[in-house]
Amino acid sequence: MYIDPHTHMISRTTDDYEAMAAAGIVALIEPAFWLGQPRTYVGAYIDYLSMIVGWERFRASQFGIRHYCTVGLNSKEANNPELAEGVMEILPRFALKEGVVAIGEIGYDEQTDAEDKYFRLQLELAKELDLPIMIHTPHRDKKRGTTRSMDVIEEHNVDVTKVIIDHNNEETVEEVLNRGYWAAFSIYPSTKMGNERMVEIVMNYGAERIIVDSACDWGISEPLGVPKTAKLAIERGVPEGHVRKICYQNALDAYGQSGQMKEDDWLNPAPIDQRLLYEGNSILRGGREAVVEEPKVQRNRDNLIIE
Repeated sequence: MYIDPHTHMISRTTDDYEAMAAAGIVALIEPAFWLGQPRTYVGAYIDYLSMIVGWERFRASQFGIRHYCTVGLNSKEANNPELAEGVMEILPRFALKEGVVAIGEIGYDEQTDAEDKYFRLQLELAKELDLPIMIHTPHRDKKRGTTRSMDVIEEHNVDVTKVIIDHNNEETVEEVLNRGYWAAFSIYPSTKMGNERMVEIVMNYGAERIIVDSACDWGISEPLGVPKTAKLAIERGVPEGHVRKICYQNALDAYGQSGQMKEDDWLNPAPIDQRLLYEGNSILRGGREAVVEEPKVQRNRDNLIIE
């Protein structure tokens, strides 16, 4: 079994859910993020957050996957003050929804004053609600942006053991780990981290507080990034215990601090019944026959890794 703790499933198809379930992914986390097309008013954000706490949670369940999410104002759209103010007003009510495991993904993009302002406000919201935090590190000037993010987090007296710094690379990993944070890595082709590089990092740094995710979204990305990395790591001789940590246990330990994510959620899964509707809608199209079945395998902690 695997957990993919950073997937943007709102951008993916049901084929991806089927493939992820078949590969052994039992739970995933969908962070609020930028859609590619900028949102122009807060109503668009309300609809988006409603979808990831509602419809996507239902859609995942139709394939036997437990869906969680994080909510937040992303760094790119923090540069639209009117939108940002509106999102900050509605964010607390979404943060209290069932299945929300963190505030995120938040942080810096271009490292502007506006991004800094709303980053700090969301850190305070996470402290108030006692939720973990998922940090987006910038694509450009990543090392400086990552260090700056951690400096600001510590300035706000946030417990670093509740903060997951995502999109790390070889430049950032050592400082992130040395400062006590969870270090997450996105297996995203070409632009973030590949399977080979990820395995090298685990071989160099071990598995403590290291988390593997796919960050799959509307771009050229890989929804099976976690199981493929696990397979390669086993082939390269990484101890299975290390693979369990980076592809399962560390994500559970980090985001489980929310009180919303529990292993029993997928060790004793609900039956799959694709006849069910959400707000009157079904995942089925074109007369496709509904799958109705009890879980095929009783999941347990002895079958965490599928080779």
